[in-house]
Formats: sequence, C-alpha cells, structure tokens
Amino acid sequence: MSDRAALLRGIRVWLVLFVVCLVLSGATAFPLVHELRWTEDVLRSLPTPDPLMDWIARVRRGLDTADTDYPFLLYGTDWLAFAHLVIAVAFYGPYRDPVRNIWVVEFAMIACAGIIPLALICGPIRGIPFWWSVIDMSFGVVGVIPLYVLRRKIKRLEALTPNPGPTPALAT
Repeated sequence: MSDRAALLRGIRVWLVLFVVCLVLSGATAFPLVHELRWTEDVLRSLPTPDPLMDWIARVRRGLDTADTDYPFLLYGTDWLAFAHLVIAVAFYGPYRDPVRNIWVVEFAMIACAGIIPLALICGPIRGIPFWWSVIDMSFGVVGVIPLYVLRRKIKRLEALTPNPGPTPALAT
C-alpha cells in the first residue's frame, strides 16, 4: 500500500469515528426525558456527589414538566438532534475527497471552539452551574482533537497529491 493510500485510509477511519460520535451525540437528544429518568435512577444507586444528584433531579423535574405541560419545548431538542445528524452528513465530502473538502473539518473545528464562549455566556444566563458548563465545554475540547488530527493528515495528503492545475471557469 502506498503512503498516499495508507494516509487516505487513516483519514477515512478518523472521519468515520468522528461521524459515529456525532450521530450518537445527536441521537441521544431525541429520548432526553427517558434518558434523564434512567440516569437519575442509575446515579441514585451509586455514590454520587450531592450537587450532581441535585442538578440531575432538578433537570429531570424540569423536563418532566415540559414533557407533560409544554411538550412543544422539547421540539428544540429534536432540532438539536437533527442538526447533529445533518452535520454528520456533511462529513461525506471529506470522506470522498479530503483535500478538496478540508473546509468541512476546519468548519467543525471553529464550531468546537464556539462551544466555549457559548457555554460561558449562555450558561450563566440560563442558570447552568459552572461545573456543568465545564462539562459542556469539554465537548468542544475533546471534539477538536480528532478534527486536528484529521486536518494534519489531510494537509499531509495534500502535499502528496499532484496539483491538477486550475479548475476551468464555468461558461455563463
């Protein structure tokens, strides 16, 4: 296997890993009410710090109330889940042609960076405990790691790829 083929295979493995995590992250937003009930039950059976248990119980009560009295509010989490799935589809471009579609990886890196100011600004406005905002921010920090690895690998692939020359302009 050539260096270029091995690099392309490695890129595709990282892309698939990232997409699987993105899809799983999104899919968990659909059954949020049931997941939180299950999480609370599990945490009650473990030695869980009181602040975490209090927060989970509070969020569960809020979701239960929203689910019972204002189910349309949970439509927002459906859209959150859908957005994750749509973003995952965008990674088909880099899978097909990583060099040409590196912008998708760079866009995702910017999105990961954007999680930090979002959590720091919106968390306090919405009454989210700071330690929970830190957990939210960790998604951006952890998410950028495979994207950074991908970008470096794609740049190496670009260096190994012969330049086909300029793309001809479309006729108008």
